[in-house]
Amino acid sequence: MSVASRFLSLALIGGMLACTVPARAADVIDNWAQVQVPAAPKLENVTVDPKTTALFMLDILKQNCGPNPACTAALPGVKSLLDQARAKKMYVVYSKFPGPADADVLPEVARTGNEPMITGFLDKFLKTNLDELLKQHQIKTVIVVGNASNGAVLFTAQSAFALGYEVVVPVDGATSRVPYADQSTIYTFAAAPVMGGKVKLTRTNMITVQ
Repeated sequence: MSVASRFLSLALIGGMLACTVPARAADVIDNWAQVQVPAAPKLENVTVDPKTTALFMLDILKQNCGPNPACTAALPGVKSLLDQARAKKMYVVYSKFPGPADADVLPEVARTGNEPMITGFLDKFLKTNLDELLKQHQIKTVIVVGNASNGAVLFTAQSAFALGYEVVVPVDGATSRVPYADQSTIYTFAAAPVMGGKVKLTRTNMITVQ
């Protein structure tokens, strides 16, 4: 067989193989700009019992919240909720990620008394005694606020749900550096398999502590 014939045969074989390989379906990256934003989830008024409810104050620190305008703008609402919780003697739990000191919580919402501090990345239940503390205090419901919405708030809230706690997320108290991250997190709470529709979405001023 001549060299030219060999090249022609290879070309024909390559052409046939190309015809048998299915075209790649468009994926999420291909369709990124065409994805439509879903309708915003409905928020609800929430009433909680302070004896069986805990307020999670997650990673509201000078290192991550301080430089984030969205987080600092959320502080008045978070502080109002914190004040209401403390006035009714609700169990309040703080968290930080490894590195910062306990005293690095922003002064507007600083810890008082013996409120516990949990240290961990993302999911504050992971490799900590958080679940044990909640059970010791007969906690059935957790209110989750903090920074970042797509970090500590998302992963801690979904673990709380998986562990059987009723979860309340005030959307104005869950912040990140990117608005889309906040939106995608809230949509996950609203529409994720199993969890969707069972996490109570609200605002800080829509929560009443009995």
